[in-house]
Amino acid sequence: MIDARLRPVLAKTLDRVAAAVDRPWVTPGRLTAAGLTLGLAASAAAAAGWWWPALVAWLVSRLADGLDGPLARRRGTASPLGGFLDIVADFTVYGAFVAGVAVGVDGPATPFLVLLVTYYVNGATLLAYSSIAERVGRERGDERSLHFLGGLAEGAETIAVHALFCLLPDLAGQLAWGWAAVVAITAGQRVVHAVRTLSEPAGRPTR
Repeated sequence: MIDARLRPVLAKTLDRVAAAVDRPWVTPGRLTAAGLTLGLAASAAAAAGWWWPALVAWLVSRLADGLDGPLARRRGTASPLGGFLDIVADFTVYGAFVAGVAVGVDGPATPFLVLLVTYYVNGATLLAYSSIAERVGRERGDERSLHFLGGLAEGAETIAVHALFCLLPDLAGQLAWGWAAVVAITAGQRVVHAVRTLSEPAGRPTR
């Protein structure tokens, strides 16, 4: 919901940080791997009920995830493979973190299972639309490898809600129910957008 407004605000800061860490041994791929590793560590910490370490590891992992693209563009090494690995790492970390919180909290796992299903559906709408829209030339995205449709649940909101799981573990189940509803609405928004923009023939098959 706020990513489009937040990205220009953060872009210069991330570019400056990318310049500060631009060393021969720091590569975009290693930053992606660091984000994945720290995200999985955060998930493990959440599963153990170590909420403050989980929060720190989660936030640092998202910082590393935010730096791999700016560093790659700074060096002129941005590639489709880098974008592919980045999105795979993101989806892995998001799902693993929800699973970790589900194990770490003292309560039923149902809201977290429902949340994972909504993540799955929302991710499908995002990736399918991005692939098809790019192939038929419907829309152009930003500098990122994929075209990200807007909606209520975007990257910034996801980072914030996952942080709230660590800050308010006793309310994590209720947060998961509410967040699952928001993610489901976002998936619906993307389906409606796809129906509006992909319904006309494009001169080539779309499946």
